[in-house]
Amino acid sequence: MSQVPLASWTDGPTKQALLDFVARVTKEGGPDYVWPAERIATFDNDGTLWCEQPMQSQLFFAYDRLKALAEKDPTLKDRQPYKAFLEHDFKTIASLGKQAAFEIAFATHAGVTEDEFMSVARDWLASARHPKLGRLYTQCVYQPQIELLDFLRANGFKNFIVSGGGVDLMRAFAEEVYGIPPEQVIGSSVKTRFEMRDGRAELLKLSELGTFDDRDVKPQNIGLHIGRRPILAFGNSDGDLSMLRYVKSGSGARLALLLHHDDADREFAYDREFRLSPLVEALDHAGDYGIDVVSMKRDWTQVFAA
Repeated sequence: MSQVPLASWTDGPTKQALLDFVARVTKEGGPDYVWPAERIATFDNDGTLWCEQPMQSQLFFAYDRLKALAEKDPTLKDRQPYKAFLEHDFKTIASLGKQAAFEIAFATHAGVTEDEFMSVARDWLASARHPKLGRLYTQCVYQPQIELLDFLRANGFKNFIVSGGGVDLMRAFAEEVYGIPPEQVIGSSVKTRFEMRDGRAELLKLSELGTFDDRDVKPQNIGLHIGRRPILAFGNSDGDLSMLRYVKSGSGARLALLLHHDDADREFAYDREFRLSPLVEALDHAGDYGIDVVSMKRDWTQVFAA
């Protein structure tokens, strides 16, 4: 962790708002003081903590899983929507809609235990590279956000991921990369079945969606799994808007942040046209909802770690 708080954040109003907010809620005796147990921060993952272009990493993981499945069942190569994944046909994948695309991705996990999935996921993360950036996916995390997570943690915050991505894939790297343990990761999931295998109790993944952690489901899952209304939330799309408004609706000091991808030179520039996870209402009405917009181009001195 850098000795200088938020070293990769540009000196200016956004960085100062973050510093001021943390100072207010941690000043004992101050009017905005928040007990450490209530210093909950929630972060979306895809597009907020790491890169989600040209599509979410979960879908690239599904592509590699499908390749293995197609070796056993070659007919998958000619059947939609599997054909689109195997051919990296982003236009067709986007036409499915985010939930449908992710449901297909999750279907590739069926038939393995949670432990087996974790092993497969970690092997993939150790070698798979982003098709545009050429980095390991775990090197496509945003350096300014790593600094923010560290800064919050150093000031008594408990950080959670609340994302539409698959919970098990995120748990395979979140602790090592973000310092967020598995029990503080909330995401989409498939249903599981308990069974005994050779005297060992296992959870077997099924092909049926359990929960899709997007839009209104995010605050519902925060209530279910955390049990406290966060005081800070960070997202990047309309899929995060319900979570951001849920946070802002609480009493006392609150901060809701929206990352705008407006830096085509260092990452990607997109918002409303990204069909899998558009940014429209949240961007157009951020001021009305009391949400602070973070410009990647203006507010970050660097995007990825060197």
